[in-house]
Amino acid sequence: DSAPEPEVRHKTPTSVSATHRQSYYLFIFPAVDFLRNLFSKTLGISGEKVLDELTLEGVARYIQSGACKNIICMVGAGISTSAGIPDFRSPETGLYANLQKYNLPYPEAIFQIDYFKKHPEPFFALARELYPGLFKPTVCHYFIKLLKDKGLLKRCYSQNIDTLERVAGLESEDLIEAHGTFYSSHCVSFMCRSEYSMDWMKVKIFSDDIPKCEKCNSLVKPDIVFFGENLPKRFFTSMAMDFPRCDLLIIMGTSLQVQPFAALVGRVSKSCPRLLINLEKAGGVSPHNFPWWRLLNARSFRDVAHISTCDDGCLALADLLGWKAELEEMVKREHEKIDSKAKEEQANQSAVATGKAETGKAETGKTKAE
Repeated sequence: DSAPEPEVRHKTPTSVSATHRQSYYLFIFPAVDFLRNLFSKTLGISGEKVLDELTLEGVARYIQSGACKNIICMVGAGISTSAGIPDFRSPETGLYANLQKYNLPYPEAIFQIDYFKKHPEPFFALARELYPGLFKPTVCHYFIKLLKDKGLLKRCYSQNIDTLERVAGLESEDLIEAHGTFYSSHCVSFMCRSEYSMDWMKVKIFSDDIPKCEKCNSLVKPDIVFFGENLPKRFFTSMAMDFPRCDLLIIMGTSLQVQPFAALVGRVSKSCPRLLINLEKAGGVSPHNFPWWRLLNARSFRDVAHISTCDDGCLALADLLGWKAELEEMVKREHEKIDSKAKEEQANQSAVATGKAETGKAETGKTKAE
C-alpha cells in the first residue's frame, strides 16, 4: 500500500501469455501458506479471521452480527447490464465488441482524450445511445441504496458514468464517481474551463450538434474521466479516509482491469472481508504485479466469490439478511415512480408540440386572411 498511486486512468496491461499464467498458478498454489507469511505486508492476506465461513451465508451472518458497520461497495459496468446498458469487455455483447460502426483505430480510442479532441463525433454518437435518463436502476443499485437506508453504507465507489446510483437515491456524499459523470461538463480549453449543465449538454447531444463552448468555441466534454486524464481529487482524498475504516468490501460488476480503481481492493485492512459478486472471478495484476484474487480465493480466510449476475447475487444476499421482500418492494415502487414521471414528461412534451402546431396554424391562417 505504500506504492504511489497513478493519477491517471489506464487499463492494466497483460504481460504474459495465458499458458504462462496458468503454469505460474499451478506452480504457486502449493506454496500459498508460505507466501501468505512472506508477502503479508505487501499483499494484505494475513490478519484476524472475521468470517465464520467463506460463503455468502458467512457474509450475511457477519453483517447481522452488528460488527459490520462500514460497508464500501466497488462497482463497475456489470451492475447496469440488466438495465440494458452494455458492459465493456463481454466478447459479443460488450461495448468494445460493438464499436465497428464508428471506424475507430481500436475500441478504447472512443474514451481516449487525445483521440476525442481530434475526433469527437464517435463519443457523442455513443453518448446518445447511453445517455442518462434512458434507463432505470437495477436490483443491484437499489441493494446499495438499502445498505444506505440500514445505516451500513460507508461509500459507493463507482466506475460507471450512467448516473444510475444517483437515480436509485444515493446522494453526492454517498458516492465517489471515480471515472466521472454526465452531471456536469466543462470546456476542454485549460484557458477557459467554462462549466455547462447536464440539461445544456443533453440538448446539444440530441440535436446532433458537437458541443462547443459559448465563450471560446472549444469542445465541451462531459466530466467523464477519459484514459489519459486525472481522476477527480475527491477519489484520492476519500480513499485515504474510507478504506482504513472499511469492515466489509463488496465488489460487484467489475473486471478490475483499470487502474487506479482496481488497486482499491488492497486498501482495506488485512482482516477486512471482501465479497465479489460477478459473472466471473475478477482481478488482473495488482500494483505489486501479483494476481491477487485468483491466488487469494484458493486458500483465503476472508475472500468470498459469489459467481452470478449482480442482481441475483444481491437478491440472494438480501434473502439471507431477511431484506428480500423489502428490496423487491423498493425496486417495484421506484420503477413505478420513474415510469409515471416519464409518462408525465412525455404528455407535457406532446402538449407543447400540439400547442406550437396550433399556434403555427393560427398564424398561417391569419397571414392568408390578410
